[in-house]
Amino acid sequence: MTIDSKSGNGRTMGRGIALAAIRGLALSLVSLPGAVLCFVLAVLSIALIPVGIGIVTTPYVLQGVRTFANWRRVLAAEWGGVRILPSYRPLPKDANPWGRTFGMLGDPATWRDLRWLPVDMTAGFVTALLPAALLLYPLEGLAIAVGLWRVLPEGYWYGFVRVTDQLSALGAGALALTLLFFAHFFSPRLLHGHFLLTRVVLGSPRGELTERVRVLTETRRDAVDTSAAELRRIERDLHDGAQARLVAVGMDLGTIEALLDKDPAKAKELIAQARTSSVEALAELRELVRGIHPPVLAERGLGDAVRALALRLPVSTEVTVELPGRAQAPVESAAYFAVSEVLTNAVKHSGADRVWVDLHHADGHLRMSVTDNGKGGAVIGAGSGLTGVERRLGTFDGVLAVSSPAGGPTMVTMEIPCALS
Repeated sequence: MTIDSKSGNGRTMGRGIALAAIRGLALSLVSLPGAVLCFVLAVLSIALIPVGIGIVTTPYVLQGVRTFANWRRVLAAEWGGVRILPSYRPLPKDANPWGRTFGMLGDPATWRDLRWLPVDMTAGFVTALLPAALLLYPLEGLAIAVGLWRVLPEGYWYGFVRVTDQLSALGAGALALTLLFFAHFFSPRLLHGHFLLTRVVLGSPRGELTERVRVLTETRRDAVDTSAAELRRIERDLHDGAQARLVAVGMDLGTIEALLDKDPAKAKELIAQARTSSVEALAELRELVRGIHPPVLAERGLGDAVRALALRLPVSTEVTVELPGRAQAPVESAAYFAVSEVLTNAVKHSGADRVWVDLHHADGHLRMSVTDNGKGGAVIGAGSGLTGVERRLGTFDGVLAVSSPAGGPTMVTMEIPCALS
């Protein structure tokens, strides 16, 4: 039993090292060009504000920086278990370019993002790459020890070992084994250290609880406005739809009562018309209820509700659900409508013919991702449905990140802290 346990621990450790190396390498290859591009565009756009061009471009560029930073927040939580709360100040919905530009520049979180970019492209790049280096560099030393030294140039150095013959090649192999030994302990920690560095620079200097209270206070106003708008929509739909049809049914019934003895044929015609109106009114009421809180969501939970939603889409949709329990009803509702809005955007604007939805719960957070194979180019900004999704999630201290390069694919990741029961 002891041998099996040690063997299992060894395999787990090996997988941890390999996973840290792969994630670190992928992160370094993506983060370096991403950070450089975001920083250069931000500096140029801000520099062009005095001539007027930057007034128009800066909100879009800074929104792109925020999207890049939010993506890293999601990775920090999923890969490193490091929480980095977003703390952006909400902008007025009807703000003009001038107001949006200086509203974003007046937000301390914007300047934290801009300070983080140079750190991410230097120290962040190195700390992300080191886990891969600790795994790959020893492989070179082992290859030298088994004979690669014969084809290397004379006086080749592996670390501090000068390789000239088989004996020195074995010394390089010993150094490689030593590095692999240290990789067992340091590779996952180095990747974790990368995310801790990200939190130090990108996170708010305020305490986490204080920052959370501030963000929730600001998003509460959006939630109240959204609820009021939703109530007005329900009232309007009832007045213009089901209520009007039911009034018509009542008038038809009055006419039928008057015609029942005088003109039975006409009365039968009006009865059929009233029956049709009542069926349409019932369908509209069901659709209205589904828009408020879908019955399948209340009865069977988020996973089945999203599956039912996917069945109504005109594109092929694959849904993966790994939820061992149910969240609180308000959280489930917010998550459902967030996924619904993202799927609607994908169907309407992406040109995709295939969509993947993933729902799972890990580390105390409900995580949802929607990926499509469309044309890409999705952004969070004025007029975008993703802005409403971001506000909806913000009410529950949730975050949203978008990866949507030109040409696709588009991946929208959403996360809400919650417990399942």
